[in-house]
Amino acid sequence: MKITPTLNFGGACREAIQLYAKAFGGEIACLITYREANDPAYMPLLTEAQKDYIYHAELLLDGQRIIMSDHADLALQVCYTNFLTIVYDTKEEVQRAYSLMKEGSTTIYPMEATPYSSCRVVFVDRFGIRWGIMTEQTER
Repeated sequence: MKITPTLNFGGACREAIQLYAKAFGGEIACLITYREANDPAYMPLLTEAQKDYIYHAELLLDGQRIIMSDHADLALQVCYTNFLTIVYDTKEEVQRAYSLMKEGSTTIYPMEATPYSSCRVVFVDRFGIRWGIMTEQTER
């Protein structure tokens, strides 16, 4: 069994997956629009603009898959209780990723050392996704 995180957006999935791939050194493995999928369950419900939203996308981060999509039928809501944590070896890697992600974000916990991490930051990005970026080591 595998648990695969799935992130939903309200029309910004393409922009988000490109940012996440750049910030975390990932690979976009799949990117299908509603128009390309031509799913008969959705097509009659979509506006012309929504047909270019992302129906299904996959981002690979160090061999781990995150599924992403745009949901045209649900209003986007920010969830503060669930989030993804990216763990790096060094604080320089944390700082680099956060510098790419921080524009338009809301900081929950500023970048700082903690008893379990030499560098940790927690924030909600401009797409409404909550992230934790950290090291596990306290000595790096």
